Amino acid sequence: MALVPGVSAARGVGNPVLQELEDAANGDWSVNDALRPVCAYFDRVQRPEQLPAALLHALRVLTDPAVTGAVTLALPQDVQAEAHDWPDELFATRVWHVPRPLPEPAALARAVEVIRSARRPLLIAGGGVTYSRANEALRAFAEATGVPVAETQAGKGALAYDHPQAVGAVGATGSTAADALAADADVVIGVGTRYSDFTTASRTVFGAPGVRFVNLNVSTFDAQKLSASTLVADAREGLTALTGALAGWRADAGHTGRATDLAAAWDDIVQVAYDRPASSSGDAPGPLVQSAVIGAVNELSDPRDVVVCAAGSMPGDLHKLWRTRERKGYHVEYGFSCMGYEIAGGLGVKMAAQDQAARGEDADRDVFVMVGDGSYLMMNTELVTAVAEDVKVIVVLVQNHGYASIGALSESLGSQRFGTSYRYRSQRSGRLDGARLPVDLAANAASLGADVLIVQTLDELRSAIAKAKESTRTTVIHVETDPLVPAPDSPAWWDVPVAEVSTLDSTTAARATYDERKRDQRHHLAPPTTSSGFSTSITEPHDLDEKDQP
Repeated sequence: MALVPGVSAARGVGNPVLQELEDAANGDWSVNDALRPVCAYFDRVQRPEQLPAALLHALRVLTDPAVTGAVTLALPQDVQAEAHDWPDELFATRVWHVPRPLPEPAALARAVEVIRSARRPLLIAGGGVTYSRANEALRAFAEATGVPVAETQAGKGALAYDHPQAVGAVGATGSTAADALAADADVVIGVGTRYSDFTTASRTVFGAPGVRFVNLNVSTFDAQKLSASTLVADAREGLTALTGALAGWRADAGHTGRATDLAAAWDDIVQVAYDRPASSSGDAPGPLVQSAVIGAVNELSDPRDVVVCAAGSMPGDLHKLWRTRERKGYHVEYGFSCMGYEIAGGLGVKMAAQDQAARGEDADRDVFVMVGDGSYLMMNTELVTAVAEDVKVIVVLVQNHGYASIGALSESLGSQRFGTSYRYRSQRSGRLDGARLPVDLAANAASLGADVLIVQTLDELRSAIAKAKESTRTTVIHVETDPLVPAPDSPAWWDVPVAEVSTLDSTTAARATYDERKRDQRHHLAPPTTSSGFSTSITEPHDLDEKDQP
């Protein structure tokens, strides 16, 4: 992403301008500087002649697979309006080739030796698999070696959910299958993953004594994590090299078979969650449950369609429950859990799909935006853009009258879901525990120009999904759900500290549980060892013989 924001005037004669940030100690600071921490490259272009070099640097970063990210070129207001005699070469067609670094032979040999020693291997597929279009290379590796494949949030869809070696989501939002295999794994092969706390369950999910890691990553920073044997290379090229170097080796058939059985058992659990239409309130059926909403969308969408989500309880449930059938079918922003990203992100995904279809590179696909009421309230106005630009998205708006994920987390920490429901402040108690607020998000969506379908039952939801797919207009499906009915889960943990001292019994009990789980955390500092028993050590390149022995 390239950002080109305006900044206060370079000459400064008319300063302070309307939007200018003034700091008493730093005359050159501006609000643009807030972008620095989240950008891979930042430049303030004070003069027109600076721009060609700045553009080259920006494109270098945008096309570098290891350091790529957002770039910012901040342009002062007065400089933007200046005329300049640009060199013709600036406008010539320029082709930027994205590199695919190959694994270094000695590093490949070390990684292969670790993998060949494994009795219970597990591969963790991260977002790098999809970014490098390494899906076919991953499938070939899994089929050649029999190694089970788990997936991170960004790596979901790296392998089709029904592939025999696919064991589903891993970590704090993982499946029982993947997390059970992670707990027993003696060698973990991480491909294109940064090992976030959700992936490692705050470093508790990889539990085998002496577990070793082999990390294939284009980024040295991520490849070195967890004291791994490192392969700094492109994911596709690295997987292809590993498959060739491991020719003739397969994981134990019993281990591979156990992984397939565990995955099948988890899929049965998912189907039960899909088939549970509503919570119950006495004899009367209650609202739908979120897992059934996810199931209806998953089963009625085409394999090529894309699900988009970003924050709340939905990303975790999607990670566990969504059956991804196509590598482009899953787009969940969970690196920063950006509330409000969903509709804007879905609009961008749909525009990209339309652009590819127009160029004949791909067929068009529907985009399903799954968003909770909390995130919807953060940024719903891109519905206007979707309507104005005639870019169709299908928004499934899950209304649970509050903040389901924060409520559940609050309860797990002994804090009784404080302030997580849309309620009036009670005059009697002084707390937000009065009557439910009359929030009408369906009316809001209609006022922004979208078609709105209000559903209450599973049959109505299914009909609405079919109708939305047939329509050519942006459609919002409004469905109420019960925030107190969770999706099925694994025993994995997430490290969120609990108050050490409290007068609440619930908090004291939560702290005791926290202290117990904290004891399972591991640093994973043991270096990888070779089969001959020698541990790794630091060596200078000129000290290595051709076998590269440590």
